[in-house]
Amino acid sequence: MAAALARDAAGIGLRAPHYSRVLESRPAVGFLEVHSENFFAAGGATLAWLERFRAAYPLSFHGVGLSLGSADPLDERHLAKLEALVRRFDPVLVSEHLCWGRAGARHANDLLPLPYSEEALGAAVANIETVQERLGRRILVENVSSYLRMPGASMPEWEFLAECARRSGCGVLLDVNNVWVSAVNHGFDALAFVDAIDPSSVAEIHLAGHEGDDGMLVDTHSRRVCEEVWDLYAQAIARIGPRPTLIEWDADIPPLEVLLEESDRARAVLEARAAAAA
Repeated sequence: MAAALARDAAGIGLRAPHYSRVLESRPAVGFLEVHSENFFAAGGATLAWLERFRAAYPLSFHGVGLSLGSADPLDERHLAKLEALVRRFDPVLVSEHLCWGRAGARHANDLLPLPYSEEALGAAVANIETVQERLGRRILVENVSSYLRMPGASMPEWEFLAECARRSGCGVLLDVNNVWVSAVNHGFDALAFVDAIDPSSVAEIHLAGHEGDDGMLVDTHSRRVCEEVWDLYAQAIARIGPRPTLIEWDADIPPLEVLLEESDRARAVLEARAAAAA
């Protein structure tokens, strides 16, 4: 298995418009993260690109389609493709969203929130355990942004996430932007969410930009990280300690230099915390 990332590693999400520039300029980022589903083909140009990136940087695979929270069994074809990809490229991290997006043969093409109940928790834990057994490794699960609350909850989201990690043995990918977006949308304390997560379970952090209108925030991944999220990130790092941190940007993709500026800012936070703890 690939070596673990340094805790102060700062990386960027790798998107097609930047493929050539990244390989030509070899920017000083700690790792690259890709959406797993974009590389499910059996061969061709996309996998050839990924081979070249693997030779230059540690890779992290981030999935959007497993539907870990679905009450239905996992999609065997999807899981088989993920397994083949992971075994071929041996990424340093493999992650998925703690949500659902599939019911039977219907795919919502969205990351939908769960009812935070014991029943939903049991289903998610079982699915996570199945994935980890198939891949032969621990995966990370990420909290999602949400815009409505599903009925039937018996616990807050942060307790659900923490308990999911405890029961399954998976790690947590703490998306600080998603915490902030959901906190504003639902009126809870963002720092209370962070405080509820066991620091030892957190193996990666995501940062991204969002948009808002009339008090509702939408997780668009189309802007720079806002100052409120940077502040929450600094507080999270102060409590949890440095963790590999990734800048996500999936829409209105800017020049590579903009992503690198955001990554450099995250690295500065990580290095400052590491220096303070030394």
